[in-house]
Amino acid sequence: MTVNESIPAGLRGAADLSALGRPAQAAPAQAAAAQSAFGVPGQQAPAAPVPAGVEAVPVASLVLTATDATVSVVAELSAKVPVALLIWSPRSPESDAMRARLGSLVEAFGGRLVLATVDGDANPQLVGAFQAQAVPTVAGLIGGRPVPMFEGDQPDAQIQSVFAQLIELAGQNGVTGIAQVSGEAIEPEPEPLTPQQQAAFDAIEAGDFPAAIVAYSEALELNPRDELSRAGLSQVRLLERLSHGTLDEIRRAAAEGPTDVTAQLAVADLDLSGGHIEDAFVRLLELFPAASAEDRGRLRERLVEYFDVVGAEDPRVRTARRALSDLLF
Repeated sequence: MTVNESIPAGLRGAADLSALGRPAQAAPAQAAAAQSAFGVPGQQAPAAPVPAGVEAVPVASLVLTATDATVSVVAELSAKVPVALLIWSPRSPESDAMRARLGSLVEAFGGRLVLATVDGDANPQLVGAFQAQAVPTVAGLIGGRPVPMFEGDQPDAQIQSVFAQLIELAGQNGVTGIAQVSGEAIEPEPEPLTPQQQAAFDAIEAGDFPAAIVAYSEALELNPRDELSRAGLSQVRLLERLSHGTLDEIRRAAAEGPTDVTAQLAVADLDLSGGHIEDAFVRLLELFPAASAEDRGRLRERLVEYFDVVGAEDPRVRTARRALSDLLF
């Protein structure tokens, strides 16, 4: 079992989670103060020596708690230290027991990664973002980007191997800090939600994606520069589309209609939700030359939406944006 092996169908991880819970444009000082938040008492580990040239990242604990409202803080932390994220449920003794096991396994890595636990019953937005269909589900976070890992119970040795691969993958992406437990947790002041954003969050919790789309759209009408609502709208549109049809049906229609824009848009959603970001971009960009004017408009709109989901600073977005511009102009 590796982080790149067959990924469970219930885990889709393309969205940038730093967009959830609060606006992405939070001030750097505020984000730095929040790095040490959400520690779980009793999970402290002695600070390990940090090699020269490696950033020591202060945390309240090596085992954190993430919620729909605070996951952006954990996502920001993952830009410096890789994060293993566990979605569990108090109704599942197996997943509750895994919380303690994973905490011990993570601590054995001496701060090279941290664990964030999510109560899936109380945090439906995060469950929806990962499309986790079972507990326990475990994923990684590197630079705010989810890395699908595994679901269900696994032997300790296999989990340790996957965690080691997560650390290696993080290093390849420049995430090389070492977490050090230091002091008490600092609770950041959450950004207040607008009534429209709250309505969208409530609709997502109820599984009503169309109502969430309406609420986010109203928020953007009132404030076109509302980046939280813009990212949320793109993400919930993706989730709403993925709720229709089965994976086999979508893949079969795309294979039978390689130039069918509707079918290719649907399978590109699957590509993106499964973490195959470049595949989704290339699939839609390659349709442009032969597409009708109407279909070009649809392709452009979907690509711009994907750019919001993945994040403007992602190099794959910058590359695809340049390619789209060349095709349009």
